[in-house]
Amino acid sequence: MQALSDFVLYRAASAVEAASLLGGNAGARLLAGGTDLLPNMRRGVLDPSALVSIAAVPELRDLRWLPDGRCSIGAACRLAQLAADEQVAAAFPALVEAVRAVAASGHRSAATVGGNLCQDTRCVFYNQGEWWRAANGGCLKREGTSCHVAPQGNRCHAAFCSDLAPVLLVAGAQVELLGPQGSRTVPLVQLYRDDGAAHLTLQPGELVTRVVLPAAARGAPMVYGKVRGRGGIDFPLAAVAVAARFEGNVLRELKVAVAGTNSLPLLLEGTNALVGAPVDESTSKQLKKLVAQQAGPMRTTAAPSHYRREAACALAQRLLRELAP
Repeated sequence: MQALSDFVLYRAASAVEAASLLGGNAGARLLAGGTDLLPNMRRGVLDPSALVSIAAVPELRDLRWLPDGRCSIGAACRLAQLAADEQVAAAFPALVEAVRAVAASGHRSAATVGGNLCQDTRCVFYNQGEWWRAANGGCLKREGTSCHVAPQGNRCHAAFCSDLAPVLLVAGAQVELLGPQGSRTVPLVQLYRDDGAAHLTLQPGELVTRVVLPAAARGAPMVYGKVRGRGGIDFPLAAVAVAARFEGNVLRELKVAVAGTNSLPLLLEGTNALVGAPVDESTSKQLKKLVAQQAGPMRTTAAPSHYRREAACALAQRLLRELAP
């Protein structure tokens, strides 16, 4: 770790002002809880010329229920606040479980919902001190010209390790975005692309302002699981959320999302092929095959890639069995 470089700190009074400041200051970064941003700055991974704080913007910190039954969560809502909300816990217990799996209680008291969804991708060759990276020639994501994980390729394979993203994906969440060109709402899945060096689709000056969970997801059967090196603090080596609906013992709807393996959170494709059957050994094997085909962990953590793929497969199978009648 090193001392922070000089930067200008702006304290936005509104979401509109935050978007204006981001758009008008090249190299500026958004600051909410800072639990991801500040350690990266201390490592010399990021060196922004300005920070735009949204910590004091009331409209981005609240959590409210809309008349149509949707749950609207401000991007600057603290994870601890979300986990402590009894109404959220009753409607979306898997989301609260995912929140409580994030780091430690001290981190959750500062970390925010938007920050967890927009956190930087991670790699053992990237998340190091500046002197360490320099000794290794940098990396494709920072300072270097090649990826140590896949030297023959031309893209970064750093992994996206959000706990909240898988649950919100299977719940069908949307995100509200605000930028210099105005506001827009997109499905959460559209916030990401499979590029470790530029995994967010945000436009210049754009920020996430709210996350909205549909009314139809309230009380829907959903579960979350995570594999990590230690029982606390660590980012997921593999994180899985499963949402399923049954008629009797027959599967009628299935959504599976995975994080920690790829450069974006995966909303698994092909799960419709499992609909219409009970959750038996055959269904479990098909699900394992789908996860194994789409989860593509690389050598970005201390854990072997094949272990993380197997962990994601096993988690998905176990969570689906938990939901089965």
